[in-house]
Amino acid sequence: MLWGTTGTAATFAPRSASSLAIGAAAMGIGGIALFLGARRAALRLITTRAGGRALWLGAGFVVAYPLAFYTSMADAGVAVGVTLSIGAAPIAAALIERFRHGRRLTRRWVATVAIALLGAALLGTGRAELAHHMQLLVGVILALTAACCYAGYTVAASDIIARSASSRATVGALFGLGSLVLIPILLITGSTLLTSSRGILVAGYLGLIPMTIGYVLFGHGLRTTTARDATLLSLLEPAVAAALAALVAHQHLSPLGWLGLGLVLASVLLQTRSNQRGATNAPAAAP
Repeated sequence: MLWGTTGTAATFAPRSASSLAIGAAAMGIGGIALFLGARRAALRLITTRAGGRALWLGAGFVVAYPLAFYTSMADAGVAVGVTLSIGAAPIAAALIERFRHGRRLTRRWVATVAIALLGAALLGTGRAELAHHMQLLVGVILALTAACCYAGYTVAASDIIARSASSRATVGALFGLGSLVLIPILLITGSTLLTSSRGILVAGYLGLIPMTIGYVLFGHGLRTTTARDATLLSLLEPAVAAALAALVAHQHLSPLGWLGLGLVLASVLLQTRSNQRGATNAPAAAP
């Protein structure tokens, strides 16, 4: 739900602020805060190589994700960018886990994803802003790239946590490493964003609230939730984004869009209920 506020918050940035600067600010500032929140444990995870290749691959995905995500919204519109970036992530995460760990996809999961994707598609058609065909195509490609990056660092974080690393150290290390690249990008591209009080407020909010608090909660959830289920549950993001766009930014949402929002919420509730049933039948996880 916190992530769902990013699209609306970004609309308050100065019009001339680049999407690269907004993305770099969100994840870069958030990455520094997450690293500082777990500095000793995160630094130990990096220096001892306990995270293995997953740590460095995940950090690379962390760098690429916001740049692709925010640029996709600039090119294809908020509706299409958010819907594709988040909507395609559960499928990408499930395929990664299927090939890496041999985890089978249950019928319930497939049905829940189908409901969620139908809802996300209706959300997109209910809010989609028209763009030039080539610009729209570039935006779609970037959105799908963002989805793969999101799935990639989610699976990487899940793998590191499965090796007995704490969720706080894992998230701090991943995003701390990512900020080493994102902050220089912000300094290069963010002159407009960082020279206005409104831009600073937007960057600060994106970095500290949805990114820092959101990813602390996300990392904690990955202790007991698979990456594919976590990405499915995060389909709440476009639903929250759609509701806020209609209520706060006064962007029109058609009846089909509201129906899509309801389907996304229903799929999340179904998946949460399924996870609760699995948790009652499974042994308790170690703290």
